[in-house]
Amino acid sequence: MRIKGNLLAQIFIVFGIAIILGIIFGPSIEVIKPLGDMFLRLIKFIIAPFILASLVVGFASTGDPKQLGRIGAKTITYYLVTSGIAVTIGLVVAFMISPGKGINISTPEAATQVNETDGVIATLLNIIPDNPFTALSSGNILQIIFFAIFVGIAITLVGEKAKPVYRFFEGFAEIMYKITGIIMWVTPIGILGLVAPVVVQYGISVLLPLVKVILAVAIACLLHVVFIYSMAVKTFAKISLMKFFKGMAPASIVALSTCSSAGTLPVTLKNTQENLGVPRKISSFVLPLGATINMDGTAIYQGVAVVFIAQFYGLELSVLQLLTVVLIAVLASIGAAGVPGAGVIMLAMVLSSVNMPLEGIALVAGIDRILDMFRTSVNILGDASASVVVAATEDGLWTDDVNK
Repeated sequence: MRIKGNLLAQIFIVFGIAIILGIIFGPSIEVIKPLGDMFLRLIKFIIAPFILASLVVGFASTGDPKQLGRIGAKTITYYLVTSGIAVTIGLVVAFMISPGKGINISTPEAATQVNETDGVIATLLNIIPDNPFTALSSGNILQIIFFAIFVGIAITLVGEKAKPVYRFFEGFAEIMYKITGIIMWVTPIGILGLVAPVVVQYGISVLLPLVKVILAVAIACLLHVVFIYSMAVKTFAKISLMKFFKGMAPASIVALSTCSSAGTLPVTLKNTQENLGVPRKISSFVLPLGATINMDGTAIYQGVAVVFIAQFYGLELSVLQLLTVVLIAVLASIGAAGVPGAGVIMLAMVLSSVNMPLEGIALVAGIDRILDMFRTSVNILGDASASVVVAATEDGLWTDDVNK
C-alpha cells in the first residue's frame, strides 16, 4: 500500500492546524493529547515484531554471508562518515551565528541529571541478548537485530527443512506491513494530538532567549540534509531529489512529531521500500541499525550546544578541543544507542571530554524538545539515504519508477 498523495497532504494540513489550535486554545488543548498517546502506542506495539519478521525474511532471502558483510561494512562506514560531517557543520554554523553571545538568562544552580551510559564497548557486548524473548518484550532493537540475523542465516544454512519457518516469517512480515498501512491512515489524528500540546508547552517567553540556538540547529540540519544527503542519493542512486524528499515526507513528519527514530521505524521502512524502491533485505538491516546508532541530527546538536555553552561561560575552544568534540560525538552516537534521552547523554560525554561545565546542559534543557524535533527528522532522513546508497551499490533499487 503506497502513501497516497491525499494522505500526505492531510498530514501537512493537520500539522499546520495543530500549531494554530495550540496558539488559539492554549492549555485547554491538552484535551486532545490522548490522541497523540494512542498513536504512539500503535507505533510502538508493532516495532519489535515488525523488525524481527522483516529482518529474518531479509537475511534468509539473501543467502550470502559475504553480501551481508559488505552491506554491514558499507552501512556503518556511511553512518560514521556522515555523523562526523554533521557535527562539523554544527560547529561551523554555531561559530557563524554565535548563539551564546549576548544571552541574558540565569545560570542553573545544578546540572541537569543525566543517565549514564556504559560506553561503546559495553554497548557492543550488550548487542548479544541473554534471552531473545526478553529483548522482544523490552523492545531492545540491537538485540532483536542480532537474533533475527542469526535466525535468517540459519534458515539459509539448514535449507529445505527450514522452509516452513521461512514461510511463517514471510507471512508474518506481510501481516506486519498490512498493520503498518492501517496505522498510517490514523497518522493525521496522532500528529494533531502530539503537536498541539507542544506548541502550548513552549511559549514565546521560553523560546525568545534561546532563539539563536534553535536557529543554528535548524540551519545546520537543513544544510546537512540538502547538501550531504542529497549529494549521496544523487551520486550513488541517481534518484531525483524531489522523489527522495517527497517519498520520505510522511516519515519525516512522524519523526518531527514523535521525536523518536525507533518509533518512526515502521513508517521509515514502508516509505523507503514503497516510495524509493529499496529492497526489503537491505532496508530491514540498514534502517533498524540506523535507528539505534545513526544520530546525525543529534551530532549537529552537539556541535551547536558545545559552542553555545562555551560562549555563554566565556570559554575559548582550542583546535584540539574542537577535534575532540567531533571524535567523541561520532563515537558517542554508538555508545548512547538505545538509551532514553540519548541527546543529553551524548552532550554530557562531549562536555566532559573537553573539560566544560556540565551545568551548561541545563541551559538548553528547556528547549530540548524543540531541538529534538529537528534532529530526529534529520536522523531518519540519514537512515533513509543510507539504505538508498547501500541498495544502489549492491543489487540496485527494485523499481525503475523511482526515477520518473
